[in-house]
Amino acid sequence: MIKEIFREKIILFCFFIMLTGFGFAQSKTKIVIGTIDSISSKILNEKRKIWIHLPKSAQNTGFAKQKYPVVYLLDAEGHFSSVVGLIEELSEVNGNTNCPEMIVVGITNTNRNRDLTPTYSEVDLPFVPKELSEQSGGGEKFVEFLEKELMPYIDSKYPTAPYKTLIGHSFGGLTTINILTNHTHLFNSYVAIDPSMWWGNQKFLAETTKKLAGKKLSNVSLFMGAANTMDDSMNLVKVRKDTTVFTRHIRSILDLNDFFDKNQSSNLKYGYKYYQDDSHGSVPLIATYDAIRFIFQFNQLKLSIPDQINFDKAVFAKIEKHYDNVSKHLGYKVSAPENMVNAYGYQSLGKKDMDLAGYLFKLNVANYPQSPNVYDSLGDFYEAKGDKKNAIASYEQVLTLDKKFPETKAKLEKLK
Repeated sequence: MIKEIFREKIILFCFFIMLTGFGFAQSKTKIVIGTIDSISSKILNEKRKIWIHLPKSAQNTGFAKQKYPVVYLLDAEGHFSSVVGLIEELSEVNGNTNCPEMIVVGITNTNRNRDLTPTYSEVDLPFVPKELSEQSGGGEKFVEFLEKELMPYIDSKYPTAPYKTLIGHSFGGLTTINILTNHTHLFNSYVAIDPSMWWGNQKFLAETTKKLAGKKLSNVSLFMGAANTMDDSMNLVKVRKDTTVFTRHIRSILDLNDFFDKNQSSNLKYGYKYYQDDSHGSVPLIATYDAIRFIFQFNQLKLSIPDQINFDKAVFAKIEKHYDNVSKHLGYKVSAPENMVNAYGYQSLGKKDMDLAGYLFKLNVANYPQSPNVYDSLGDFYEAKGDKKNAIASYEQVLTLDKKFPETKAKLEKLK
């Protein structure tokens, strides 16, 4: 009997049943998208709260333990839930492979003006309070905190893979560009959403373009999104000729985009989009979506409907080639997912294609030797083939790795 591989996803709804005259009881169920962790920083001399989201598959039992790319998200208070939702939607829902499953590390603020401004600056904008200047310029210490304290802590406690992405909006976008320019090695990909490149009366912008002009950025990705922060009387042509402080924000972003467009020799993988219908406050959601699609476009597995229906070894060869390409982009080995290979193995077993079924189940064992599930599936293959000896050996290996497999115990007792 073919085992069902994919457990149905349980969708938890948080709802309130209003008390009525019939006396219905109130029921509550929590939806949890992350946990709150913290780290005591000697560099910043303070305790920092960190919001952590782990993919649902990290909670699976009976399967191989996975490691995941990490997204470091600035201004977590404002963006954590939306970024987690986007990544789950693009990596988990309905078999989507638009990006890998990823850990999200949301960095909350204690002193945003201090941490997310790379240099001290007197701010001459009439709508900005003077306290901003007084507190500014702690960006380099914040980067030191990221590199020497936070990242090692995350890598030691959570199942991280080497690939890292940084997402920042506004001052967070300014920080993103600063790290890309001056600490490039810290991340593989960068997302700067409506970054405050006007900082330092555009001196920081000038320094950034000067430093980046001769820098090689192979294997680095940047997506930059710009919001429409102009008055209705302005457009992208008129605003370039304007000299008032009120348009300095968008003019600085346009100038930076011009630089990236012209500086092709750096080999930076660069994407940019101007969002005509979005303000500085509304742009993070849509820009993050576009950024993830842009950065991880290599991750999407595209199989035709005939390929999916008429699955054979040639189709699986396409899948293996795809994950070889994913491995090259991420910089570490990524095998075809255990669940996917398992599903195709049982599909082949159902079609009595024993050669392909055996190949797939054995491949899963080779790729995921610590997974009880793959040995259970291999045991099913041997049992279907009439190979009692190898079926027993496979089932026994399941229980060696994890004793809590009642279904496997029953199979083993039946064979013995």
